[in-house]
Amino acid sequence: MMSAPHSGRFRCRAVLLAGTALAGLSTVAPTVEQAAGAGTVPLPLGVPDLVEVRTVETLATGVTLTRIRRGTTPAEPDQIPTTRRGPWLVNVLTIDRASARGHLRVTHGADLSRTEPTTQLVGLSGAVAGVNGSFFGVDPRYPGDPVGLGVYGGHLLSEPAPAAVAPNESDLLLDARTNRLSFGRHTWSGTVTNRASRRVQHLEFVNHNIVVPLGCRKLVDPTMCTRDGDVSLFTRAFGARTPPGRGVEMVLNRSGCVVRLARTRGTTLVRRQWSLQATGRDTRSLLAVGASGCLSRSLRLFTSNRQRVRLGSWSFGVNGRHRLAVNGRVVVPTGSGSFYDRNPRTVVGTIGTRQVVIITIDGRQPSSVGTTMSETAAVVGSLGLRQAVNLDGGGSTTMSVRGELVNQPSGNAERPVADALVYLDEPFTPR
Repeated sequence: MMSAPHSGRFRCRAVLLAGTALAGLSTVAPTVEQAAGAGTVPLPLGVPDLVEVRTVETLATGVTLTRIRRGTTPAEPDQIPTTRRGPWLVNVLTIDRASARGHLRVTHGADLSRTEPTTQLVGLSGAVAGVNGSFFGVDPRYPGDPVGLGVYGGHLLSEPAPAAVAPNESDLLLDARTNRLSFGRHTWSGTVTNRASRRVQHLEFVNHNIVVPLGCRKLVDPTMCTRDGDVSLFTRAFGARTPPGRGVEMVLNRSGCVVRLARTRGTTLVRRQWSLQATGRDTRSLLAVGASGCLSRSLRLFTSNRQRVRLGSWSFGVNGRHRLAVNGRVVVPTGSGSFYDRNPRTVVGTIGTRQVVIITIDGRQPSSVGTTMSETAAVVGSLGLRQAVNLDGGGSTTMSVRGELVNQPSGNAERPVADALVYLDEPFTPR
């Protein structure tokens, strides 16, 4: 039997049988035991007669962790996708914005191109608790590259994916000064402009590897390619070395002036340098823009209705897939395939204006079978979330408290991830 480890650093503060409304968790008195009765709201998972036990622990002022176990009998492996007897292991981290002393932020490891375990990201940041964040890792050479929006300390280091590529992307943005969250799809614009000639080059990507068009991969001179290519801006946040390959690359200093130009891609960036890479016929346009003078860069983020998002050192964001609650209305994602089947899940949302709620649901195990997307939406509704988004899940789903595992990730080991949403028990200060 696989079960979630229980760290010795936490003491049981309350046990609730069959559940209570989550909105009242921060007021639950310690060492109070309640039986099922009027007003309780058990999770809408499986058959109604399942035993459900909730344990509430206070992690910091205004911060509680609720462990929910629904069902007691381990599932047979072949029954995990369909059983209505569970069991389910759900962890709910609740942050009361009115009383909590600390702040939420998003953190990544040494650079964006690599991955680190959530427990390590939580521990190194000095956080009380945290969970995995963005979807990531389409390119196995750069597994930490977020697949969609990534904002860290006010820096747009990964662009939101276009609707044609990720129609269900829905992002989470947070203000670390107030712990206010916003949800929704975003768009962006990226340009570099020659200050002397005013010539403009549009960007397709930020900190994302680009490809050489078919038919141009054997050209000695990449500027001879006549097919559409890509242009990407790289910062040292991606890594000390940019991706290699055919194309052109120009390295710029902090003032935006070109210090190095090569008709091949892949170079080492030193402190405060950044670079531009291009493939296809974009190689010629990039060389024309940067041939002389210095460049100014502009990266702008917009809401779905084209309102510009003001980013500052307090701004952080991750990408998600599918809204699960919008203004109190539960949204049940539709679709087919393994993504919509029972899996481990990570969800972030809000209850009213006061509470931030972060949820993990273990899955793919006899000890916890996981939830379909529709079951996940039902859990969101039963816990009272008015806004919610589904973050990366599956083997990535991890919750950590002070660098120790709280849940039981699927698979044989904790999966390294791109970034983590963490809570630090201290007021926000820029880093």
